[in-house]
Amino acid sequence: MHDLFQYDADLTALNTFRLPACARTLLRLRTVDDARAFAAARHDDDPLPLILGGGSNLVLGGGPLAVVLKVEIGGRRKLGEDGDMVVVEAGAGESWHDFVRWTLVEGWPGLENLALIPGTVGAAPIQNIGAYGLEMAERFDSLTALDLGSGEVRQFDAAACRFGYRESVFKHAPGRWLVVAVRFRLPRRWQPRLDYGELGCELAARGIVVPTPLQVFDTVAAIRRRKLPDPAELGSVGSFFKNPLVDTARAAALLAVHPELPHYPQPDGRVKLAAGWLIERCGWKGRRLGSVGCHSSQALVLVNHGGATGADVLELAARVRGTVRERFGVDLEIEPVVIFDEEQ
Repeated sequence: MHDLFQYDADLTALNTFRLPACARTLLRLRTVDDARAFAAARHDDDPLPLILGGGSNLVLGGGPLAVVLKVEIGGRRKLGEDGDMVVVEAGAGESWHDFVRWTLVEGWPGLENLALIPGTVGAAPIQNIGAYGLEMAERFDSLTALDLGSGEVRQFDAAACRFGYRESVFKHAPGRWLVVAVRFRLPRRWQPRLDYGELGCELAARGIVVPTPLQVFDTVAAIRRRKLPDPAELGSVGSFFKNPLVDTARAAALLAVHPELPHYPQPDGRVKLAAGWLIERCGWKGRRLGSVGCHSSQALVLVNHGGATGADVLELAARVRGTVRERFGVDLEIEPVVIFDEEQ
């Protein structure tokens, strides 16, 4: 494993926000055996590692991290069929977007609404990624994860993952579970998921009435490219804040004053509001605060214009949250994981 170690590693290029950060030890895990070897060599009093996939959901800063595990476990395969479902599996280090495209090329649709979401397959269930009317949890079958404390390999079904809106059990135990493979159940009798308004409008504008899975995939990718910055050109983590969930009374009060506010009733009785709309109405769209700012095409996206630090990002986030709270009485929750500790 020694060729997989790097000491005093610069993490700037390994996070899509392009924030300066470093690790005393960076270990690239390319096989499950690499992960097992790390767990076996680890002591109980060792610091918890940061588990890094594509680095697309992180705000890094503060002192150097002790140990960072870069998950690069690959592999894609069809496991079999279960009734009207096809079950496929991918290694945790696979690119999510490339994996989705592969399923479509192979003739197994169902994930096309999640096109162009950055990051890896292993990170998808941790965040329960979602976009354009679909959450990953709806297509999830199970995953395999390694307990870095005990070395136990465990299988998680959907119930054990405790999925919620951008939520899972793994978010509450950082550094413990290392996802090594994820499996999905894809419908053989496919129906397009077009209930997200913007997607349907875009397909109609293209003259597509009954889209194929690949047409949905390409259309979602086109919308995302138009609205979101390319992390290779402008550092970001995509959507920085979760869309807030409020009770019906709060939603009704806001809609009485702002009837144009996009809102989406939820099965649990709450109402999801559009965070981007709230931020834009507070005047943040396209506005900069030094080297960071809100993107000119989507206020929900914070961007690094060059030379920003984690502290700069958190300062802007605090300012945005403060103005939204003051104007609308709504608290925004940060979506990415913040790894920032001056005492590290």
